[in-house]
Amino acid sequence: MNHGDNSSATAEDEADSNQQQPLILERVEKETKNFKSIVSHRLKKHCSCTPKKAKSKILGFVPILRWLPRYQLRDWLLGDVMSGLIVGILLVPQSIAYSLLASQDPIYGLYTSFFSSIIYALLGTSRHISVGIFGVLCLLVGQVVDRELALAGYLTESSSSSLSGNNSAILLAGQGNDSVAVGCDRSCYAITVGATVTFIAGVYQVLMGLFQVGFVSVYLSDSLLSGFATGASLTILTSQIKYLLGLKIPRPQGWFTLFKTWYSLFANLGNTNICDLVTSLVCLLILIPTKEINDRFKAKLKAPIPFELFVVIIATLASHFGHFNTDYGSGVAGDIPTGFLPPQLPMWSLIPSVAVDAFSIAIVGFAITVSLSEMFAKKHGYTVDANQEMYAIGFCNILPSFFRCFTTSAALTKTLVKESTGCQTQMSGLVTALVLLLVLLVIAPLFYSLQKCVLAVIILVNLRGALKKFTDVPRMWRVNRVDASIWLITMATSALVNTELGLLVGVLVSAFCVLGRTQQAQVLELGRATTREHYEALSSYRGLRTHPGVAVFRYDAPIYYANQSLFKKSLYRCAGLDPVKEKTRRIKFQKKNKQQGKTEGVQNMKSEEKEEEVEAGATVTLMNSSRSIRSLVIDCSSILFLDTAGVNALKEVRKDYGEMGIKVVLAQCSASVLDDLERGGYYPDQKGCDGGDNNMIFFTIADAIYYVQSLPTPNGDYDNKC
Repeated sequence: MNHGDNSSATAEDEADSNQQQPLILERVEKETKNFKSIVSHRLKKHCSCTPKKAKSKILGFVPILRWLPRYQLRDWLLGDVMSGLIVGILLVPQSIAYSLLASQDPIYGLYTSFFSSIIYALLGTSRHISVGIFGVLCLLVGQVVDRELALAGYLTESSSSSLSGNNSAILLAGQGNDSVAVGCDRSCYAITVGATVTFIAGVYQVLMGLFQVGFVSVYLSDSLLSGFATGASLTILTSQIKYLLGLKIPRPQGWFTLFKTWYSLFANLGNTNICDLVTSLVCLLILIPTKEINDRFKAKLKAPIPFELFVVIIATLASHFGHFNTDYGSGVAGDIPTGFLPPQLPMWSLIPSVAVDAFSIAIVGFAITVSLSEMFAKKHGYTVDANQEMYAIGFCNILPSFFRCFTTSAALTKTLVKESTGCQTQMSGLVTALVLLLVLLVIAPLFYSLQKCVLAVIILVNLRGALKKFTDVPRMWRVNRVDASIWLITMATSALVNTELGLLVGVLVSAFCVLGRTQQAQVLELGRATTREHYEALSSYRGLRTHPGVAVFRYDAPIYYANQSLFKKSLYRCAGLDPVKEKTRRIKFQKKNKQQGKTEGVQNMKSEEKEEEVEAGATVTLMNSSRSIRSLVIDCSSILFLDTAGVNALKEVRKDYGEMGIKVVLAQCSASVLDDLERGGYYPDQKGCDGGDNNMIFFTIADAIYYVQSLPTPNGDYDNKC
């Protein structure tokens, strides 16, 4: 029994001893590689070719080769055919309508939707998104086209219409672009500009895929993209009002186009075409309620009813038999040829003029496509490759640009229709292309008499989703004011100032908001829970206890050049002692004593007072604290990284408080933070001047507190300890 008691006592003593010893962990030594070996390894990895690797690369670049052999004909074909047919039917009027927005003839919108549907089905990794014409991109392309038309010397659309009816005239001013062939009319030059912009945007997207920068999409937040799309929707709405009223006014260029457009509309309001106005009102009265019906009963309807197509057919018949164009001067779509035009190269001389515009278009198109792809992939339980999506959307722009197409991306409304009608794979895109091919080969000329105001109504009705975002602003503000502010600033800049500038401003505001959050972080004092060894902020929880003589603080942000001074100020304020100010105060006190000391006895008395004050240390000067503090423990668990300025800030804190007789130690540093501290020279190499103590690493707050409590009470100035 005695032997058992002795063993039990020994075990308890060992347990107590282990609890008092700080936790010690051995770091895994990282293998250091020189630059030559790293480059050699990467070259072997990326440049070596084996049959297995070549097959994987080919299947990865052309995903249809991977999923088509595993296509489940019986289970998937019906859903793909149904969704492809319905999206194709919806795309016919929308492709014609959005051609207006891009300042192109209707046939080019049909070309764009046709080629993009085929190419994305071959190269895309998302099974559900519908790639084709997107309103925001059409607006951006249209702005570039109108600008280049004006610079090339072409007259406005209204002037060309008054001179040559529906056909585009050969109106090239002598001071225009010399590279334009004499036989290229306004319509020809417009699609040449649009195709060149599309080609450059596609090249940008493919290059971003080659350099593996698909991660760029994560920097474009949902609030940013939503605000940008809503602001662009307001610009689109404004640009289509002239077609509703039958006015022939040029699209303004530069900044503040929204205000310029409304000024032109009010200035020309007296020239409103009554026939176009009445047709627009009738179409709006039909399409808005029917669209709401589709939205309300979409759960019960197997497929949305194509009211847009019905309106287009009825309006075309009414315009044809009512002679709206000849008798009332109503603008119509005009000749829409059948078949395909031979391919042509982009106009290389235009590239310097449109390269910057193409970059913003490429970013917007990629961001919209990737965000929709990831959203629907997550919803249906599969994955998409962001870099492959970059390739897919890039080639959806490069290859069609040779066939007179303009920029494309994924579109939310058509993607939702595609998903809700039973789409299973990219096969539905090929079915959509077949529908558009039928229209291009046979049906397209029948839309000759279709009024442009009807197409404008279709565009406006499809903006309902983006404009409804305004009703979500109060909810967004309640959920997160930062995201709501980003949305409002991006939307306002895109709509009121400039569309491309809105995207840039949104990105900058988002970045500054992230930086601002790191600058708003405050140092918090922590207390220990009563039941276990856990520390939380005293300002957030009740019933926490502090340790006598020791204060524990935490900073919930990285410490780097932009916030290192704020970190120190917050720490000094929370601790109740600013060592820099205290040191300055003591220096002034010493100077005052020297000036006032006239006798040796008086000087000795002042010196004794000074020594007593230094010995009191922080106990005397902690005016904001009700207890005396000898040691500070900084919990680094929330510090993600340190740069050189951050490490220097911690050094200064340790040194400044050390001069006041207060010991500063760090606890719970992550491995990366420890590496930053070591590289920054926070831990001295030599063992002098308390270097051994400074080299100690504490993995828990409890270990750090036990260590500083075991230290003897400091006497005198910190510098005198060496």
